Amino acid sequence: MTNLALSYIHPDVQAAYAVLEGKFLDKPLALKLAALQGQDILDLIALAHRVKTKFAPQGDMCTIMNAKSGACPENCRFCAQSAHHQAEVEEYPLVSEEQMLADAKRAYDHGVRVFGLVTSGTGYEARTPEFDRIVNSVRAIRRALPEMHVCVSVGMLTEPLVEALAAEGVYRYNLNLQVNPAKYHELISSTHSAEARIATIRLLQAHGIGTCTGGILGLGESMEDRVELAYAVRDLNIDVIPLNVLIPIPGTPLENQPLAPVSEIAKTFAIFRLVNPAKVIKFAAGRETRMKDFQGLLMLAGANGFLTGGYLTTRGRDVGEDRAFWAELEKFNGDSTA
Repeated sequence: MTNLALSYIHPDVQAAYAVLEGKFLDKPLALKLAALQGQDILDLIALAHRVKTKFAPQGDMCTIMNAKSGACPENCRFCAQSAHHQAEVEEYPLVSEEQMLADAKRAYDHGVRVFGLVTSGTGYEARTPEFDRIVNSVRAIRRALPEMHVCVSVGMLTEPLVEALAAEGVYRYNLNLQVNPAKYHELISSTHSAEARIATIRLLQAHGIGTCTGGILGLGESMEDRVELAYAVRDLNIDVIPLNVLIPIPGTPLENQPLAPVSEIAKTFAIFRLVNPAKVIKFAAGRETRMKDFQGLLMLAGANGFLTGGYLTTRGRDVGEDRAFWAELEKFNGDSTA
């Protein structure tokens, strides 16, 4: 970009253009970007899109299955599945191996090649019949659908259980930090810690399983907290960073939480892209229900992936519609050079 063109751009956004040259975005500058307002946010979004097309042009679309719902002993303040809250949510034990395979086949038939098995609960410390059913289902899906990447999200694990998943070729494992780790007990849960989650993430990485770790926007955190989360996932070298937008659910402690402004959400996605230039940043829950007419803006603000077909306890969008949406977004990518 020419000096003349940059002269119309906020100085802090100008400074961030160094990311296109492979430079690291330091935290003090990221915090300045977090304070941008008005049209300067659009210039930041434009830069984030350039960074995405240069360093992470390949997209990623996945779908998940809620394989076990409700009755979770953890007290995460946002979650409808917590037994501590009074949200109306369907409750059922782990579904059969046959049902998990059937859902994977359905996703495959719709053109999805990344499929995740998700369960409510803390996780597992030792092998149980339930955990073995998950392992067996991963094996069955991979045998029946060799082109399907199978992901798992079943909470915190010990090393032998991580080894068991690695032996079955699990593609990625989702375990979100949700928020600035320093604010975890304040904004998320008092029944477990961010450090416990990080310990599982490190075990997964040590055994070659891809990591999918992000957070939720709109929990009551500040822009500074969002910047801290962006650097936390960078420091952990996370492969896929899913960002959710909170939809307050009746019966949870956050049912009356004010919705995060669209401008702040867009700014946050852009900063996550500048801090994590080459990673997959995935737009997950809230894409249709909160962002509505602005969801395309988020995909142009640095996101290069999304979750399709549903989000555990909230609705999603039809996979066919999302594939058409993706095809239209691809027209904005153009030349992937700076």
